[in-house]
Amino acid sequence: MGAGYLFLAAALWGLLGPVARLAFEAGLSPLEVAFYRAVLAWPLFLLHALLRGRLRVEGKDLPWVLLFGLVGVSLFYGAYQLAVSRAGAALASVLLYTAPAWVALLSWALFREPLGGRGGVALLLTLLGVWLVGWGGEARPDPWGILFGLLSGFSYALYYIFGKVFLPRYETPTLFVYLLPVGALGLLPFLDFHPLSWPALGAVGFLALFSTYGAYLAYYAGLRLLSATRASVLATLEPVVAAGVAYLWWGERLPLWGYLGAALILLAVLLTLAPQRPR
Repeated sequence: MGAGYLFLAAALWGLLGPVARLAFEAGLSPLEVAFYRAVLAWPLFLLHALLRGRLRVEGKDLPWVLLFGLVGVSLFYGAYQLAVSRAGAALASVLLYTAPAWVALLSWALFREPLGGRGGVALLLTLLGVWLVGWGGEARPDPWGILFGLLSGFSYALYYIFGKVFLPRYETPTLFVYLLPVGALGLLPFLDFHPLSWPALGAVGFLALFSTYGAYLAYYAGLRLLSATRASVLATLEPVVAAGVAYLWWGERLPLWGYLGAALILLAVLLTLAPQRPR
């Protein structure tokens, strides 16, 4: 069940790049897309939390939750959209999925989660696979794009750690009621607003409803049932989904090594799902 939730989240996140590209073509800047994604998703989480009667965050946790709004929304949403616009969606997804390496290190340091031999092999296969998938596309390396991509990978990894600390006490909608407005305010000083056309509104509305609200609900439901490192590996189906959507929408094809990378990611997922032999 936990793996199924992660697969759904990965599929919805795999649409981030293709749909954001539609928003760029409709005249929005990368940071505007990040801003509207947060602003439009916030009422969905607020309504969910109100219906559940789970709106309150304890005073001792509130500063950390608000601080993570700047890291997990302002920094992550913004850095990833800037990476897509400057380095291309393929390379941005590769750099984003350096996150499992960050997660493995942070989980070991903070939670003492053992990586193990099988986990280490799956992690290496994942990193190699996402690199092949991304490098097989049309991406042209750009220094700033690489920097923003690495930054998005690190800030994305912190979601796993944040979830492990706060999910035992709070539901996902409760946390995002606080994260999203703080994150949107953090982006506000860097924005030059452009007219919001119907195609642009449709694109950012899709990102808010499906690739944010729906994806995070599925993701954190899976994280409750899986270790942080295992969840991070399963979520790397996202670039495979992104490559498939790009093929269907724009006829983009990966060369042989790109499809090899997709196969390595699937192999890593199967390796992660395989039952561990009892000691």
